[in-house]
Parts: sequence; structure tokens; C-alpha cells
Amino acid sequence: MNLKNYRNIGISAHIDSGKTTLSERILFYCGRIHKIEDVRGGGDGATMDHMELEKERGITITSAATQVTWDENTINLIDTPGHVDFTVEVERSLRVLDGAVLVLCAVGGVQAQSLTVDRQMKRYGIPRLAFVNKMDRTGADPFKVADQMREKLAVEVILFQIPIGLGENFDGVVDLIEMKAYRNDGDNGEIVLVEEIPAELVDDANKYRQELLEGLSMYSDEMMELLLSEEEVSKELIYTVAAAAIKSQSFTPMFMGTAFKNKSVQPLVDAVIRYLPNPEERKISAKQWDNPEEDFPLKPDKEKPLVGMAFKIVEDPFGQLTFMRVYQGTVKKGGTYYNQRTSRKERFSRIVRMHSNKREEIDEAFAGDIVAVMGIDCASGDTYSETTKYCSLENMFVPEPVISVAIAPADRGTSEKLGKALQRFRKEDPTFRVSTDEETAEVIISGMGELHLDVYVERIRREYGLEVEVGAPKVSYREQPTIKAAFDYKHKKQSGGSGQFAHIKGWLEPLDEEEFAKDEDNPKVVDNFLFEDKIVSGRIPKQYIPAVEKGMRQSIFKGVLAEYPVVGMRMMLADGSYHDVDSSEMAFQAAARGMFREYMTKTKPQILEPVMFCEIECPEPAQGPIVGDLTSRRGIMESTDIKPDGSVLICCEIPLSETFGYATDLRSMSQGQATFTMELRGYRPVPRNVQEDIIDERRKAKEALQKA
Repeated sequence: MNLKNYRNIGISAHIDSGKTTLSERILFYCGRIHKIEDVRGGGDGATMDHMELEKERGITITSAATQVTWDENTINLIDTPGHVDFTVEVERSLRVLDGAVLVLCAVGGVQAQSLTVDRQMKRYGIPRLAFVNKMDRTGADPFKVADQMREKLAVEVILFQIPIGLGENFDGVVDLIEMKAYRNDGDNGEIVLVEEIPAELVDDANKYRQELLEGLSMYSDEMMELLLSEEEVSKELIYTVAAAAIKSQSFTPMFMGTAFKNKSVQPLVDAVIRYLPNPEERKISAKQWDNPEEDFPLKPDKEKPLVGMAFKIVEDPFGQLTFMRVYQGTVKKGGTYYNQRTSRKERFSRIVRMHSNKREEIDEAFAGDIVAVMGIDCASGDTYSETTKYCSLENMFVPEPVISVAIAPADRGTSEKLGKALQRFRKEDPTFRVSTDEETAEVIISGMGELHLDVYVERIRREYGLEVEVGAPKVSYREQPTIKAAFDYKHKKQSGGSGQFAHIKGWLEPLDEEEFAKDEDNPKVVDNFLFEDKIVSGRIPKQYIPAVEKGMRQSIFKGVLAEYPVVGMRMMLADGSYHDVDSSEMAFQAAARGMFREYMTKTKPQILEPVMFCEIECPEPAQGPIVGDLTSRRGIMESTDIKPDGSVLICCEIPLSETFGYATDLRSMSQGQATFTMELRGYRPVPRNVQEDIIDERRKAKEALQKA
């Protein structure tokens, strides 16, 4: 296994950009499958969409992994979902990959989920190629897509190809480095024809090649000197400079084609091998167990101690299947390794290589590989090594759920079976949460959107044969202080024997927007709550200060307005006092809880609601009714654009609470022709009248419960 010939890549994009169709073509041209199936339109369905639900709905729900070979190179390929509801699948795949292909629609360009995927790639420092797909569609314009990437994604884009024809006349690409035309022939485009550039495109090709060279010269003094002295730049130098700049994420190269029509996919696979890094070129570091501040560099060397990360878990009839990226060392069938989080020793009974839902048994896997292990019990993000407390890999970012519904079995006798199903899904998907409402004793499931929860409810029905009743969706509101409020609170209790005494002084205040937004980057801000202390001269002994923070963290799960979690708040502990005998950690915890109940109202808290960014594509006649309906749902218009094919693209912000059942309403307003996508934009204060309605509704529900 030569790591220089190894690539671990993912294919990510907005919904319906053609990720799975592109994956299917790559599998076919690499000889992994011998018949092309399509996402929609009968047949067995695309290889990477193996779940029945995926085939029925024509969408990708779970990421699927496979391995292919291309010209003596091995590619581990992961196809990811496009819907924001399944964003954790993209998140955990990108966490362990070395490179990615960002697929964009030649007509739609940069869409809502493209922004999310771009953010995820930047978060994990993933070098990527851009592939403009669907070049055969009417209105295709790769040059406009490049401009949108520069404007919306704030990335430098350099075209490595230009199209031969557009829309239904698309017939291949011109490679701007080789200065050759590439066309496809054969029943499934398996034959690549390399020809001279068509005469009518020679001027355009020279113009864009010059732009490519000027763009690349920013990363090479040698190339800059050659261009200034108007000397010929060798192809070897162009390839070397381009590969180094792409691997350092300095710019994104753009390729184009149409996967559905089998055109220009092979040059993309060549580019993956040429420009994306192999495992040896990616700098990966872990945290030292005994010194978390120090980075611990990992080397993809099979002789070193094992370091592997469990990034995805799937329960199947034979037990738990754990997808693992091996960063260092060797993992062997039958070997025993330590989970760094739990310090538990576990035996890797079987190691398999995945091809979508099919598996192939292997005896060992080396550094740089992605495999699946059977027979271990762990959670997503766990690190494995040969000894305990060796090192720990940084975990992946998991977004908070935005929507909840109550779920109950139709037959009370099957509640244990439902519990098993929910436990399994919770383990597989970190964004799927299960909790019990303390007041109503209802089981609540929470997720990233209506589609997310719909899919899990449908899977419970199919995979477990359970009929379930689902309540109305509930929005995950939040509460936030609006003004600064000082507190001075004493907790005293005397009932014979030693009492309890704790005295705390300071203030509560809202976090400013910048701190609020950087929650994931600031280790001190947890759950959007920041605790700071300015205690001097031992006014409160050091051992009691963490107890104050603990008491506050216990309290902020239930706000004072409508018992929603409190976010975006800073607590500053500035002064206080203690008693030599009666003070304890318990007393200071109780003081923090009491202070919160008494003083939180003085910060004049407000209710925040999740607001979605929504993109709607509709025929022009339906624009008026749709915009009017959005306004009635408290939507705020951001832009409306008429696309080349005559349809209208509406971009707006809309509160999540106003979107339930929107798909049905949108269909009726547009005679079934409109489509929409949503993603979480952030939390915003609700209007005063809506806030009063929310508080009133919570109060009535509580009273009804008490009467019952």
C-alpha cells in the first residue's frame, strides 16, 4: 500500500446538484460497477443510495463509502447527503477526509446548502475541487457560477476548463493546461477522445489560459518571472504550482461536465489524483492526554502505535458497524485496542471494507485507510489506540437541533421496542436527540428539521414494524437577557447542626453578538453561556467558585419567561463572602440557583426563535401568491432573481415556527411546480405580541397538566 497513490475524498453539494449521479459514474469508469443505475426512474437505484427510503424519495439520507481504483491509484470515496436536515453526515465525513469535490449546479450556482458545505470544508481545512455539473441544462453558465463562488463563498476560483457549447449543445471541455479538447464517446461515455481545440474556441481558450497562468503566478515567483519576460511556462511547472496551492487551500480550481449525460467525468477523476492531497500530505495532530494544550502530530506510518477515529456508527442485524479512519499505525482483525474516552479495552473481531451496503472482509488496515470495524461499542468521535491515555483526536462539530415532536407507540405494549429503536438512532446520529418531558412524561425526539424527523419516524415503522403516534412539531425557542442586572444574593439555612451559608455578588448581562456567534470557537463559551470570576483576596475560596458555575449551568436549562433554555448570557462573579463552618460547595450551588430565579427577570429577558434562510424556485406566475404568503408568515424578502430558464428564485428569512406544512401549501400555490430548501440562519428575537402568545400557551399547557 503506497500512500502516495491513496486519496480519501468526499462529494458534497446542495440538494439535487447531482452528487450521487456523479458518484455512480465514477464507480462505473473505475470498474467498480458494470451497469449505471440512476437516482430516479426505476431500476435498482443508484449504488450509493442503498436504503429503500433513499430510492423512493430520490434523495441521499446517509453518507455511503466505497473504494475504487484509477490508474494504480486507490480512492476511498464518500457520497454525502445534500439536505440540511442530514448535515451531520457531511460534517463527520469531512472530519476524516483529506480532500473533497464541491459539486455545483450549472444553472442554480451557489445555493443555500452550498454555503453550509463550504463552511464545513473550511472548518476542517479540506482542500477541494469545484465541479460544475448539469452543463447540459438550459441556462447553464459556469462563468456565472465562478463569479458567485467568489462573491458568496469568498474563495479565489480559477477555471481549469472551458465548455465546448452550453445547454443541450454541451459537447465536452477544453483543458486549459494541456490545451486539448476532451469529448466522450461510447454507450456510457467510457471512451475519452482527446482532440485539437475547435477553431471557434481557440481565442477563448488562449484568453482563459492566460487568466489561469496569471492566477497561478501569485503562488510562484518563478512563474511570475517567466510571464513578465513573456517566456513559455512548462506544463510541469503549472501542475506543480497548482497542486501546491490547491493543497494549501489558496484557491479552488473549477472543472465542469454533466454526470447524467456521461460527459467530462474522467478528467475530474484525473484532477482528484493530481491535485488533492494523499494521507502523507495532510498534517493531522491530536491532543496529548496529559497535556491537552500541546498538539501531538500524527504520521501515517503503519509501524507507529495505532490512532484511529470512529466517525460514524451504524447498527445492523449482525451488530454495531463502526466506520473508522486510521490516522497512524495498523489495525488488525482480532486485535485489542483502547477507547481513549472510556479507557475500555475492546476486541476488533472483524474488519470490513465497505462498498455502499456491501462489505468485504479484510485482515488489517493501515494508516491513511478508511474501514469499518464490527464488534465494538463506542460513540461517534471516539479515538482508539494501543494504550490508554495515549492521545485524543479533536471531535467533530455537532449542530444543535431546532425542532421537536412528541412520539408514542400506538400500542402501549410496544413501548420497549420503540425505546430500542430510539436508542439505536440516537447512537447513530448525534443530531437526533431523545428526551422525556419532566411535566408530561412524553417522549420527545428532536432533530434538524421536519424531513429529518419524518425519515426517522418512517424508519421506525419499516425497520421495527411499529405504528407510532407523532405530536405536533414544537420549536426549540431560547431565552436571552437584554440588559445588565447586578445581583447580591445570600443563601442562609439553619436547622440545627451545621447550616448552609453562601453569599455571591456580581452581574448578569447579555453576550454581545460577536461572542454569541463564536460559540463553537471559544472554549469558555459553553451552550452560549460564559462564566467569569473577578474574585480577589480570597473573598470566596477557590474551591467554591466552580460550584457557583455548576449551579448556574443547572439553572439556565429553564428560563423565567416560558421555561426555555437561556443562551447568550455572561455571569460575572465579582464579590461575596463565606462562613468557615457553614459554607460548602452545595451551599454555593444553591446560592447560584436561587440568585438565577430572583434576578433573571431583572435582565428583561426576551424569547429568541430559530430563523431559517429559505430559497424557493417557482414559475413566474406563482411569484405573487408565494411572496404574499411568505409576508403573512413573517418572512423577510432578501432577493428575487429571474433565472435564464424563466423561473424565479426567491431568497428570504422565515421563522421556523411558520414553516410547518409549508411544502403542501407551496405545492398548491404553484400547481406542484415550486421547490424550496431551508437551512438554519440563526436565532432572532420574536416580536412582542408573539412572545406574549408563546408565554400564554406554555402557561395554559402547564395549568391543563396540573388539572389532569
